[in-house]
Amino acid sequence: MADLSDFYALDELLNDDEQMIRDTVKKFVESEFKPLVAEHFEAGTFPMELVPTIADMGLLGMHLDGYGCAGASAMAYGIACRELEAGDSGLRSFVSVQGSLCMFPIWKYGSEEQKEEWLPKMAAGEVIGCFGLTEPDHGSDPSSMATNAKRDGDEWILNGQKVWSSGAQFSEWGMAVCRTDSDLPKHKGITVFIIPMDAPGVEIRQIRQMSGGTSFNEVFLTDVRIPDTYRVGDIGEGWKVALTVLGFERGSSNGSSRVGGNWAQAKGLAEHLNLTEDPVIRDQLARLYSQYRIMVLNNQRVVAQTKAGQAPGPEGSISKMIWVKSMNLMSDVITKMLGPRITADTGEWGTYEWNEHLLGAPGYRIAGGSDEIQRNIVGERVLGLPGEPRVDKNIPYKDVLK
Repeated sequence: MADLSDFYALDELLNDDEQMIRDTVKKFVESEFKPLVAEHFEAGTFPMELVPTIADMGLLGMHLDGYGCAGASAMAYGIACRELEAGDSGLRSFVSVQGSLCMFPIWKYGSEEQKEEWLPKMAAGEVIGCFGLTEPDHGSDPSSMATNAKRDGDEWILNGQKVWSSGAQFSEWGMAVCRTDSDLPKHKGITVFIIPMDAPGVEIRQIRQMSGGTSFNEVFLTDVRIPDTYRVGDIGEGWKVALTVLGFERGSSNGSSRVGGNWAQAKGLAEHLNLTEDPVIRDQLARLYSQYRIMVLNNQRVVAQTKAGQAPGPEGSISKMIWVKSMNLMSDVITKMLGPRITADTGEWGTYEWNEHLLGAPGYRIAGGSDEIQRNIVGERVLGLPGEPRVDKNIPYKDVLK
């Protein structure tokens, strides 16, 4: 029988270095991270004691060149993230937020002084960062952000609120996307800043999700003063930084063959419950596997484009939609198989542990941009369909109805 975890033998396409990265990260997850998961999940904390090891493996900003970064390929970065996700989504999120959401904007758009000051420390795990883009009133329309930064001589004064900032509770520094000019349309007049998370006026509130997860936070900024040297990129050019980050976020939301709550575990549950002779269950398992293979092949295309030097594009939206559809299909299948078993922790193998998946899956329909936003992106940028009506297009932000 074919190996269903790698039906198309994609691992055979990996070179020796990529296989070594896969095996090294997998070993780290199994031997050092997994024994700590339950303890930190209950406490709502992250195993910061493992950060030096993560850094020593070159995983922080590993896809960037120079400044202490590993300079690995996009394929290697994806492989590492897949193995990290197999341990816990919070672990993968820690690495991808640090490398793609915080380090990459500095590497791509920052000054030489900023690169030399921040990137080596972040690659070494000496400085941990987070990213603030989404706001409570502008979730899937981040360009309508209300958080603002007003210039005062050589300083900026920041006021506003960000939400869903992963890892803000243990970060020393954060990236904040702010409005700096309300006389321009909403996609313009936006600038990115580095902010110290312990600065006066910064308040962090951890969010406990219904799934039990605690990686997200609200961040409140009240008259936070920072020097102009903490500005990343040119004034008013922050939207292109935000778009790049969103592309990485959507591309990383794509699941893994080994992630908790995957089709192989669903198959194992069906076997455990003696449901494999049920034609409806067999049909649904086949649908789950088909969705998974489509997702993997699309991700291979994204990796190839990244290796060719192309910025993240609408393919990330496609990956994200496929992944979300797979997760929610998984929830339907598991609910049908388990029935009332899902409601109580009786100690039976493979039952109550699905609770986190079932409670967490619905939220991914809005994470990184809602399903409706992703479909608009694909319709306009892939299919060439007419764009959605935008009544606020080319109108100064200050004149847009709030």
